[in-house]
Amino acid sequence: MINVGIVGATGYTGTELVRFLSRHPQVRIAGVTSQSYVDQRYADIFPNTERFIDLACEEQDLDKLLAKCDVIFTALPHGVSMEVVGAAAAKGKKVIDLGADYRFDDVRVYEEWYKIEHKTPELAKKAVYGLPEIHRDEIKNSQVIGNPGCYPTSIILGLAPLLKHGQVKVETLIIDAKSGVSGGGRGLNLAFHYAECNENLKAYNIGVHRHTPEIEQELSKLARTDVRVSFTPHLIPMTRGILSTIYASLHNTDTDTEELLNIYRDFYKDEFFVRIHPEGRYPQTKYVYGSNFCDIGLQYDPRTNRVIVVSVIDNLVKGASGQAIQNMNILFGLPEKTGLDYPALWP
Repeated sequence: MINVGIVGATGYTGTELVRFLSRHPQVRIAGVTSQSYVDQRYADIFPNTERFIDLACEEQDLDKLLAKCDVIFTALPHGVSMEVVGAAAAKGKKVIDLGADYRFDDVRVYEEWYKIEHKTPELAKKAVYGLPEIHRDEIKNSQVIGNPGCYPTSIILGLAPLLKHGQVKVETLIIDAKSGVSGGGRGLNLAFHYAECNENLKAYNIGVHRHTPEIEQELSKLARTDVRVSFTPHLIPMTRGILSTIYASLHNTDTDTEELLNIYRDFYKDEFFVRIHPEGRYPQTKYVYGSNFCDIGLQYDPRTNRVIVVSVIDNLVKGASGQAIQNMNILFGLPEKTGLDYPALWP
């Protein structure tokens, strides 16, 4: 059994880790920490977990937690997890950080966009960007995983086949992405109050969203050239889900939708968690609700010579906790879908 500790277990991503790991056949949840609910039974805080977890939330005593765990998940805001990750790595433990602190190849980019000094830059250089479908071989032998952001997951998976095969003009990439309000976390924020977000749709952080450099870092690797994108996120009045609509001009004018779909089918042919929809059917967030799947559809527009890609995920699962568990499975040599092979909820 893999002994798991979850630091920050009462945020939205933390509760999803508990929900999935409590049913994982190879995992024992050894400890859960929380600043707000110390000594309270987890199932009293989240009654949906009654009979699945019988632990109380602990204060963050790293020596105590690390002594009983093989792997640590840190579900903390950016800048907060560095101390935990550094301590865990020093003791030889595996760490999967669901924040932004270990996603960047160059810590200077992190510091520029997040306006905070990185406290463990040498460790950050060794960390692996945890998108299994792209970096599986590197993940297998790593100690620290920077779990990808939710928007980047949907966008990178949505574009990877086209960039890898040199199909698109990289200077034309435009990304319109929409997310449910759970992406903003469980903390109080006026923007996420019911009266503020219900029956409303808004764009935010246009041109300055902190996921932008993460997206560009990974797309540049796939394209083997420097990539800059126009990325506009939107908040929509629903709890879960991300839908990214991606526009790109093609080099080749002699193509069609089916030919492009075949590139995707071949690229993802061995990927359980990526599903390519047939021509004329475009994925919806309901198709992946509560699951670890990324569903992708596309359409070629010969009039403009553009491809339009639609990529959907559940932001809390494939966009966070589910992908983190997928990374854990790789680290410990388990089949990737272990504990994650559930269909989406419907309706």
